[in-house]
Amino acid sequence: MPYVYEKTVHQGDVAWMSMATVLVLMMTVPGLALFYGGLVRTKNMLSMLTQVFAISAVVCIIWVVYGYSLAFSYGGSMDTYVGGFSKMFLSGVDATTLVPTFTNGVWLPEYTFIAFQMTFAMITPALIVGAFAERFKFSSLLVFSILWVTFIYFPMAHMVWWWGGPDFLAEQQTAKLIAEAAGDTAAAEAAAANLAANGLIWNWGALDFAGGTVVHINAGIAGLVGCILLGKRVGYGKESMAPHSLTLTMVGAALLWVGWFGFNAGSNLEANAITSLAIVNTFVAAAAAGVAWMFAEWALKGRPSLLGLVSGVITGLVAVTPAAGFAGPMGAICLGLFAGAVCFWFVAYVKNMFKLDDSLDVFGIHGLGGIIGAIGTGILVNPALGGAGIPDYTSVPGTLQVGAYDMGFMLTAQIKAVLFTVAFSGIGSFILFKLVDLVMGLRVKEEVEREGLDVAEHGERAYNM
Repeated sequence: MPYVYEKTVHQGDVAWMSMATVLVLMMTVPGLALFYGGLVRTKNMLSMLTQVFAISAVVCIIWVVYGYSLAFSYGGSMDTYVGGFSKMFLSGVDATTLVPTFTNGVWLPEYTFIAFQMTFAMITPALIVGAFAERFKFSSLLVFSILWVTFIYFPMAHMVWWWGGPDFLAEQQTAKLIAEAAGDTAAAEAAAANLAANGLIWNWGALDFAGGTVVHINAGIAGLVGCILLGKRVGYGKESMAPHSLTLTMVGAALLWVGWFGFNAGSNLEANAITSLAIVNTFVAAAAAGVAWMFAEWALKGRPSLLGLVSGVITGLVAVTPAAGFAGPMGAICLGLFAGAVCFWFVAYVKNMFKLDDSLDVFGIHGLGGIIGAIGTGILVNPALGGAGIPDYTSVPGTLQVGAYDMGFMLTAQIKAVLFTVAFSGIGSFILFKLVDLVMGLRVKEEVEREGLDVAEHGERAYNM
């Protein structure tokens, strides 16, 4: 008989996941809002706060209406790409329904999982706005964000994170073995089909612990496309566009770092040793990248800046996101050092070479840092390098095993996932930007941009002096 597991809900897991959910919300508001707000000019501070806050609120509602269903439900013939509408308006979800974690027999209340994943959906489109800060129409931004999460984010989340859970895979693997032993070809094929009924990128074997592809590369590429299509800010390269408050940027970065523990460690869905590993990695990778950026800037530009230090810390957090529960701490430090140095080089030199007005370095930090982290995960998961190894839910049904590491396979899977994300987000975002531009226009008028979006778009000022 196939394995049948008793579904157990641990109060400690629920308590931890509830806290992790709140921490991720803190990353967005106030963390990301203050981080971005401090980086723009005074006349656009309030507009950045409004954009991040408004996107978060709108996506929150979309998530429970249809977003959760598209990301985390069975999608019929399109199941490898996107879910369906069976859980629209949270149909069928109540206080008794459960979702699997990564351990056989351990489950979570579905409401807990819905709320946690909701915060990921809220922050991802908000990350994009930094790439074209100070020049995007607010009405168009809201429409673009709704379209983007619907056609880009929800399918990406499904393709990377949709699977049946360890109990289901173990049961189907056992059923397949029994059917094969009995010569029941039809039953064996049905079980094999069930084993493959996961998201496209999940089936490739790519690893993404907390959103390197789904969140950071996805948002970074969309931001790059957006800043190119909108063009440079009025006066870019001729007028000073220095951050108006690095104090607030540092506060926002600190809140992001604290909240990132919910983002990374919460993605384990349980309170256990892997959660602890993700916490340690979130500390050391961020610190290593901050140090790398600071010393690289000090050596090449003569002074270590606060902006460089906090930018490096955020880069390390981005890079370790896909690797948080897979790399060992020494591997996470190496990943942070490499990402911090490379992203500094891109932001300080390469961006200027191409004359990109990625206002707040969304691609330079999130896009590039996410690519480094995603590919690096394929290397650092290796147990020989201190990694946690690749979970195998089917070779010994009912027991979590660490499978044999194959660097060629893992790097191929990670690179495929990165390339797919770049193409999917890049092409899809381009189409959506063009569609919104055709109907509503993307950019504010020059006189509005010169006056500042705070007064022109919102009728308020961030500061009264």
